[in-house]
Amino acid sequence: MEFLRPLIHRLGGELSGMIPAAILRLIVAAILGGIIGLERELRHKAAGLRTNMFICFGSAMFTILSDVLAQEHTGDHTRIAAQIIPGIGFIGAGSILHARGSVTGLTTAATLFVVASVGMAAGGGLYLTAAFAAGLILISLRLLGKFERKMSLKAMLIAYEVTGRGTEPILAELNRILESEHRTMQNVRAASTDGHSRVVFSLEASDKEHKEVEVLLHQSSIFSSVRSLGSAERE
Repeated sequence: MEFLRPLIHRLGGELSGMIPAAILRLIVAAILGGIIGLERELRHKAAGLRTNMFICFGSAMFTILSDVLAQEHTGDHTRIAAQIIPGIGFIGAGSILHARGSVTGLTTAATLFVVASVGMAAGGGLYLTAAFAAGLILISLRLLGKFERKMSLKAMLIAYEVTGRGTEPILAELNRILESEHRTMQNVRAASTDGHSRVVFSLEASDKEHKEVEVLLHQSSIFSSVRSLGSAERE
């Protein structure tokens, strides 16, 4: 059992010193990252609860390890922590999508970046700073998004369903209406049964512009019905 004594001594030293503080920092990081992630999850974003929690927790963990390993091996305290930034940048780049001239996922990537900074602050023992940053992030995600929509500053992708007699007349009328508003359809899908046609398409515009287009759609005599199928924000 002699070979176990150094291990037992080492564990005893950790339990009485660094471990309790490290656990507290990791718990704080997990809670703050989870709160931000929950907001993202409730809004059905790609990076939700687990993603944000893990990034915040992992950033705190690497920050703690950077400090502890540097003390033991006489190294640079910031070496490991410094690699968090390019690592999160790589993950954020993977969340950005580019299709049909439109870029999405920028807010998700930026959120991951700042969540990592919250984790680093918690891992460094700066609890007040981490909590303040997490609160500011939540306020920005919730209130600024509503402000942008209210002021018609943020483009939204809304899907519409129109029905009528014949696919070609419906598409021709849609193109006429949207061209007058300088808009183009996206993700167009059409189906026809016994002369009754249904066309579903998406349109990217501000809230005010969507309302104007919807009025024009309802005014057209070509369509039997016009229905909005819901929206998804462009981040």
